Amino acid sequence: MPRMTLSRRRFLASGTAMTAALATPSILRAQSAPIFEHGVQSGDVRTGSGMIWTRTDRPAKVMMEVSTTEDFANARRLPPMDALPQSDFAVKRLVDGLPSDQDIFYRFTAQDLSDVNAISDPVTGHFRTAPTARRDVRFVWSGDTAGQGYGIDEAGMRTYATMHQHEPDFFIHSGDTIYADGPLHEDEVTAADGATFKNTVLTEAKSKVAETLDEFRGQWKYNMMDEHVRALSAAVPTFYQWDDHEVTNNWSASKVLGDAYTEKNIALLAARSARAFHELTPISYTPAEPGRIYRKINYGPMLDIFFLDLRSYRGPNNDGMSGEITEESRVLGAEQLAWLKRELANSTATWKVIACDMPIGVVVWDNWADQSGVEAVANGDGGAPKGRELEFAELLRFIKVANIRNTVWLTADVHYTAAHYYNPEKAQFQDFEPFWEFVSGPLHAGTFGPNALDMTFGPEERFVKAPAEGQANLPPSSGLQFFGLVDIDGDTEQMTVRLMDVADTELWSITLDPQRA
Repeated sequence: MPRMTLSRRRFLASGTAMTAALATPSILRAQSAPIFEHGVQSGDVRTGSGMIWTRTDRPAKVMMEVSTTEDFANARRLPPMDALPQSDFAVKRLVDGLPSDQDIFYRFTAQDLSDVNAISDPVTGHFRTAPTARRDVRFVWSGDTAGQGYGIDEAGMRTYATMHQHEPDFFIHSGDTIYADGPLHEDEVTAADGATFKNTVLTEAKSKVAETLDEFRGQWKYNMMDEHVRALSAAVPTFYQWDDHEVTNNWSASKVLGDAYTEKNIALLAARSARAFHELTPISYTPAEPGRIYRKINYGPMLDIFFLDLRSYRGPNNDGMSGEITEESRVLGAEQLAWLKRELANSTATWKVIACDMPIGVVVWDNWADQSGVEAVANGDGGAPKGRELEFAELLRFIKVANIRNTVWLTADVHYTAAHYYNPEKAQFQDFEPFWEFVSGPLHAGTFGPNALDMTFGPEERFVKAPAEGQANLPPSSGLQFFGLVDIDGDTEQMTVRLMDVADTELWSITLDPQRA
C-alpha cells in the first residue's frame, strides 16, 4: 500500500509563507515579543495522540492549536500553558483525541506574561498519527550527537538532513542524545585519515562538563541550534531514549567522577540530567513514574516498539562474572524485565522492535586501557551467561517459550554500523530463537570500532562499516556517520532494513519475512 503522506519538505518550505500570512498585525505587537529559540518537536506518536514541545526565551503564555490541514482552517484550540523559569521556559503536552493515520499540524504562539501586547510570531510543526489498518511504515534510527568534541561545523549536523530526505514516519534516537561530558573547543582538528574539522558554533554551556541543571539544559539547547536538527524535529516525530553521555561516560551508581568535576555526587548529576532530558524532549510521561524512560509505542497493527533503559537500573560496572542474577549484576532491573516480558507476550503487532541503547553481543569495556569492567552486556569471555548476560538469557528463553515471533533489535552506542545475526547453533547459550540486531551511529560524533563480539549468544557479523585499522575518533567530516532506514510493507508485511551513511549511500540491506505463529 502506498504511503499517503504530506511531503515534509513541502511543509517546511511553506512554513515561512504560512507564518507571515498568519502573523498578528504588527500594530498589535510590542517591539520585543517572545521568541521560540529552539524550534518545535513532537514525539511518542500513537494512533490517537502525540506529544508536542516548544520553548520560549522568557516567561510567556503559550497558545496551542492543532489541525488536520496545514492552513489551520479547522484548527482546534488547546488550553494555553505557561512557560516559566522552573522548566527553563519549555512546555510540552499530550495532544489526544486525534484521528488515526492523519497528518497533524500544530502551532504555537506566545504572549509575554509581563506585556499582553507582546505576542510572538507563530511556529508550526507536523507529525502523522499511527494507523489502525495496515499501510507502509518507514522510520529511521541512529544515536550519538555532538560527541568526542565534534559540535556544529559549517556543514552542520548533516546526517539529520539526510534522514529528513527519506520523509520517515518517525525517528528513533537510540541514546547519547547529548554529550554532557564532552566540552567543545574552537581549534581545528586534523584526524588520522587527514580530514579536518572545526567547531563554528560554541556556547558557554559546551565549554565544560555539565554539572548544574542549567548546564545540562544547555547541552540540549546547543544541539537545537543546528538547522538540520530543528528542521527534522519540526516535520518528523522523535522517539527518545538515553544512554551514558546524557550524564557522563559509562555512568552507573558506582561511577567515580574525575578531576573535571567539582560535583562528585553521581546520583545528583543523574537526577539533574534526567530532569533536563524530560524538560527538553517530547518524551511522554508516566504519572506514577515521572522520570521513566522505558515504554512501548504501538505504531499500528504491524509494529510495536519497546524502548529499553540500560542505565537507570544497572548495578556497578564490574567484571561481569557473577553466576546468578543479583542487584549488582542487573542491567535491566527486575521491574523493567518483568514489564518487557509482559508487553512482548501481549503484543499483537507483526513486528516487535526492541530499541536497546546498547548492543547485546558487542564487547564494550569500562576501562579500555586494560580491557576491564563490563560497560554493556557482554563480559568478553564467550562462555555460558554470567553477570548482565543472565537477564538477557532469561529474556531470550522467555521469547522462545512464549512463541513470540518477529523480534528485531535496534541499537547504536558503539559509533559504527553493523548487522548481527544471533545464531543459537553458534552460541554457548542456545535456548533461544535466532534474531537480528542492527547497529547504527554515530549521527554526529567521532567514529570508532569495530569491537570484538562475545559468542555467548552466537552473534554472526553479517556486515560492518567502521574506520580503517589504526584510525579512531574520525570526525563527521570523514563521512563515516551512519543511520538505519526501516520500511515495513503494508501488503506483504515484510521488513526491509537498510544501513545508510551521511551521503545517503545504501551500504547493506536485508528484507525479512514475517514468521507466523
